[in-house]
Amino acid sequence: MSKAQTLRTAEELIAAGLVGEERREDIERVARRYALAVTPALAALVDPDDPRDPIALQFAPSLAELDRRPEELDDPIGDEPFSPIPGVVRRYPDRALLKLVSACKVYCRFCFRRESVGPGEGALSGAALEAALGYIAAEPAIWEVILTGGDPLALAPRRLAATMRRLGDIEHVKVVRVHTRVPCADPEAVDAAMIEALKSFGRAVYVALHANHPRELTAEARAACARLIDAGVPMVSQSVLLAGVNDDAETLAELMRAFVEARVKPYYLHHPDLAPGTSHFRVDIARGRELMRRLRGRLSGLCQPTYMLDLPGGHGKAPIGPNFIEDGPAPGSHLVADFRGQRHLYPPQAQAYPPQAQARPRRD
Repeated sequence: MSKAQTLRTAEELIAAGLVGEERREDIERVARRYALAVTPALAALVDPDDPRDPIALQFAPSLAELDRRPEELDDPIGDEPFSPIPGVVRRYPDRALLKLVSACKVYCRFCFRRESVGPGEGALSGAALEAALGYIAAEPAIWEVILTGGDPLALAPRRLAATMRRLGDIEHVKVVRVHTRVPCADPEAVDAAMIEALKSFGRAVYVALHANHPRELTAEARAACARLIDAGVPMVSQSVLLAGVNDDAETLAELMRAFVEARVKPYYLHHPDLAPGTSHFRVDIARGRELMRRLRGRLSGLCQPTYMLDLPGGHGKAPIGPNFIEDGPAPGSHLVADFRGQRHLYPPQAQAYPPQAQARPRRD
């Protein structure tokens, strides 16, 4: 396989050894419906001898994707109802999404925008981008712009820099956040030109890295993150809880520690969205809550993401992690669970403390 080749067909996946010949017809059927691309960096991580390889599960098409359930939605998080103008989504008063491009370097098999993202979709037209930037400029409450898509770092640095400079001209936009897989999917693309483009904004820029398994954080990926961070671009993480990929405490713990070791702060662990053909990835919320409870007991606070559900219909994200506190038996008291699940009364019973009169003698 050529170092520069991105795998885009069943033929190429089979030739690279990622899947067997017996899956050709299934892959071709799925690829006619949903976008397919696997970068060389990610293809190199696949263990072809493991039928449940967590990297292959994320990126190699499966016939299960053609099984659409009644609850699944073309627009599972409700972009469309909150899109005041093409390319912009605004669910919250202080921030807006700017969908610069509808293509990615790699296509996740669980993508929540899989009905609108793929090859040939391209970037926003010049006129559409002008209108989107005009909308943002006319809304002084927008403090943060989140670049998404598609993957905004799939754009050429020149085009990215032009947009960042335009956003920098909007005084009330103080922060730009970029959601991407590129540092893991194509580490070499994170070069001086890309970093200079990001910094063209002139104010605070954050990069949110999407990775779901610790094997994605290779030495090359960590080096790409280091180039960003050393240049003054802080990073946070986002991951999706996926059946068969990371739905066990050991894998999640290793992933979150790997982020922190790479100086990427764990941010969100997303409950999988109700995207078409993704039921085989979904995990029960009860399972996700229990995993978060187990992480609390075994990992540093630096390693704790927030478990989030993006509510269908565009109603936004809600934290759904375990609840460690409830009302106690007396007014003003609480029962608080420790990481082992044992509950403790807070404040403790009064007799646990010495009488107030003995604490310190009075001086009248």
